Amino acid sequence: VMVWLRRTTHYLFIVVVAVNSTLLTINAGDYIFYTDWAWTSFVVFSISQSTMLVVGAIYYMLFTGVPGTATYYATIMTIYTWVAKGAWFALGYPYDFITVPVWIPSAMLLDLSYWATRRNKHAAILIGGTLVGLSLPLFNMINLLTIRDPLEMAFKYPRPTLPPYMTPIEPQVGKFYNSPVALGAGAGAVLSVPIAALGAKLNTWTYRWMAA
Repeated sequence: VMVWLRRTTHYLFIVVVAVNSTLLTINAGDYIFYTDWAWTSFVVFSISQSTMLVVGAIYYMLFTGVPGTATYYATIMTIYTWVAKGAWFALGYPYDFITVPVWIPSAMLLDLSYWATRRNKHAAILIGGTLVGLSLPLFNMINLLTIRDPLEMAFKYPRPTLPPYMTPIEPQVGKFYNSPVALGAGAGAVLSVPIAALGAKLNTWTYRWMAA
């Protein structure tokens, strides 16, 4: 019974943290949904998304020692964001008003790097962290290309809680970022590795806390 209870609590803990990480990313300006300023701030999104995903996903993957936990973590984040999308839709906003970011394929690559190296923690940090940073901007841009113009959505349907100073202004597309996917992937790949190492280090602190 104690083993079952510990395992259940453990997975419930993953759910709670995945939901909280989704909320944290949403609250970073509401831009997680790629509507306002989508094309020009894509690099910033890519960095925040890849680092937010990798720190939690690698933490729980190494905590369980089971390849697949990272994908499980990303799936919870995805489901929770789809719930938010449904809530906006229920309020009368169009289906494309909220765009759910693509976390799952990048988390699968993290799981794959851990599994293919026979559960090598350092390989998961180096290879997995790099793969997450490189792949997430690519998957998200493909996702964006399948929906209506995010800038059009931002102008036609401004958020009711958006303060006046954050009202969307037509950006100079391409003025600063010639290739948002390449820049996002490059910056994301570099930053996701140390953030993945931080996620791995959190396990040490967790074990010490559990042993106290």
